Amino acid sequence: MIKMQVIGRLGKDCVVNTVNGKNVINFTVAHSEKYKDSQGTLQEKTTWVDCAYWTDRTAVAPYLQKGTQVYVEGQPEARSFQRNDGTPGSSLSLRVREVQLLGGKSDNNASGSYQAGTAAASSASGSSVPSANEITEPVDDLPF
Repeated sequence: MIKMQVIGRLGKDCVVNTVNGKNVINFTVAHSEKYKDSQGTLQEKTTWVDCAYWTDRTAVAPYLQKGTQVYVEGQPEARSFQRNDGTPGSSLSLRVREVQLLGGKSDNNASGSYQAGTAAASSASGSSVPSANEITEPVDDLPF
């Protein structure tokens, strides 16, 4: 088995689809690295990973918004293709087994974990998500 782990930010809001009666959450994660080239000039390289999370636990979808920092883990798949202009291209996709929310667009205090069979407790801060102090329901009554 090959396993890939990516930490990055979502490039756009996720999309929930149903394929052959199964739910899939599709999203893209951008991972950027800075380095110096041979002339000493600072460069930045961004790698985009297309993610497909096949799960019945779609409650995480509202939190997978553009700019959110996430950790994703799963099985990678590299694809080669030919562009319309005839040049070769490649893409990297990931069949996700686990998603962890690391933070919002400007907040790194949020965290949560969603796995194929289980869900860990999560807390997030932001305008649409209550903080842990504001939740009045017992934790075991969460919908995911």
